Amino acid sequence: MKLSMPRFDQASVLVVGDVMLDRYWHGGTSRISPEAPVPVVRVDQVEDRPGGAANVALNIAALGAPAALVGVTGIDEARQSLHDSLAAAGVDAHFQAIEHQPTIIKLRVMSRHQQLLRMDFEEPFDTDPAALLAQVEALLDGVKVLILSDYGKGALRNHQALIQAARKRGIPVLADPKGKDFGIYRGATVITPNLGEFEAIVGPCVDEPELVAKGAELMRQLELGALLVTRGEHGMTLLRPDHSPLHLPARAREVFDVTGAGDTVISTLAAALAAGEELPQAVALANLAAGIVVGKLGTACISAPELRRAVQREEGSERGVMTLEQLLTAIEDARADGERIVFTNGCFDILHAGHVTYLEQARAQGDRLVVAVNDDGSVSRLKGPGRPINSVDRRMAVLAGLGAVDWVVCFAEDTPERLLAQVRPDVLVKGGDYGVDQVVGADLVTGYGGQVKVLGLVENSSTTAIVEKIRKR
Repeated sequence: MKLSMPRFDQASVLVVGDVMLDRYWHGGTSRISPEAPVPVVRVDQVEDRPGGAANVALNIAALGAPAALVGVTGIDEARQSLHDSLAAAGVDAHFQAIEHQPTIIKLRVMSRHQQLLRMDFEEPFDTDPAALLAQVEALLDGVKVLILSDYGKGALRNHQALIQAARKRGIPVLADPKGKDFGIYRGATVITPNLGEFEAIVGPCVDEPELVAKGAELMRQLELGALLVTRGEHGMTLLRPDHSPLHLPARAREVFDVTGAGDTVISTLAAALAAGEELPQAVALANLAAGIVVGKLGTACISAPELRRAVQREEGSERGVMTLEQLLTAIEDARADGERIVFTNGCFDILHAGHVTYLEQARAQGDRLVVAVNDDGSVSRLKGPGRPINSVDRRMAVLAGLGAVDWVVCFAEDTPERLLAQVRPDVLVKGGDYGVDQVVGADLVTGYGGQVKVLGLVENSSTTAIVEKIRKR
């Protein structure tokens, strides 16, 4: 299955459900309490993160998709903390505020990246279903996907009214279900239970054929468009009427914390569908995203650059020959990870030992090396008739095969100045025996605070010398 990074910027998603605040108290532990056999945590940091449906909306926004949220809170400082965090992330949040009831808080006490204790402050909300439905209906215009993020805390009391409101507008509905009555999700486009939630409804599944059979029956009973069962270390299974099951393996390299993994799955799935991806491709993207987020501590999001890199690794396109647009996107992602970009350029007509040594030295100046290659026309103008020996596509393919080279791009001008202005490398590298002030583009790079370095050349290594030697023979 071929994957690509969707255009999330037009993929508007509305999330409705149980919002909560995930609060973390961090501190060191160096002794046991004299009052009881428990560690004493000296709290030195308090961290608030949106949780539940709010985390789903935050995940969607982190992917670059427009996200709106409808939920229920109290009137307290936790509500304000949620509102501020979501607003800072660009989430359009609408809360039904209920007096005399607290906003749900999940408090975790952490030490050395380990959770020692969790305390829940909550009570089921006395939600006004009609008012919540009115809020949702007022926001549905322009929405591509509706998510019901159900944690069973009382925000969702009128599932069918919400599903029908979306279906009347042709909007797909994704539901993350809870409880022992999945009938409330009848008519949803996709529901995404984990294996435990699924088996609580249909009974234990001893093998995949039984899971598929019971899933098919559940879809028939509930008139579902599809069923996605998340299965932890066994990945996930997508079931659709009249289609073969799609089993996807778990993608996590290391599982650190599964908190919020289900939120990541449904948010990525919804955003991908809203961006126009087909369901199998959207599920595969959600599977990649889940593999990333379980490697993080606590309730966490993945960003568009993180997902894009996972897609590139999946497709084997993280390195190599790129268009200018692909290169600029790759550089943006690399910089988001704090990586330094090194740039060099040349004809590289017949690759020799001097080139290889030079490119290895250039790569050592930073974290990523961009090699810009003159196209055939500019080589002819610079080197004269009969050059290049190798066409630009072949020269770029050979360069892309070198371990020191991350990205290869071509340019048509005689100098790379226009390309440099777009790439804006941290380090511009050139090989030769001239000064920094003689390097093309040096003024541009130093002008914005970059570095320019001139590296020595390997003696007795040049393409021109190789060509002349062949001609004489």
